[in-house]
Amino acid sequence: MKQQPLYTAFVHAWNGLKLFFRNDRNGKIHLLAAAATVIAGMFLGLSATEWCIVLLCNAIVISFEMINHALEHLCNTVHADLHPLIKTTKDVAAAAVLWSAIISAVIGLVIFLPKIGAWL
Repeated sequence: MKQQPLYTAFVHAWNGLKLFFRNDRNGKIHLLAAAATVIAGMFLGLSATEWCIVLLCNAIVISFEMINHALEHLCNTVHADLHPLIKTTKDVAAAAVLWSAIISAVIGLVIFLPKIGAWL
């Protein structure tokens, strides 16, 4: 199999981003939350280390949501009817998103609460 040109791979990835954020409700919610953390970070003056942590948390949550979205579509294509193993796959993928979002929210509180407290 011939390897696709690098620019083609980027075009496909960009198309995936557009499809995901246009069609996935939870993806839109996570994107909005990420934008809110970036705006808050600019307003509150995060350090370079804090920026890296906040951006990494945003990337992890959105990436897990993308994988969850892709797995759900694959599972629905492979087995459209209810199946216990498909349900487990979907539940565990959703749990990965939930867990990363919970931990990211805790990290956000650790970073942002002291800054908000000092600002008030």
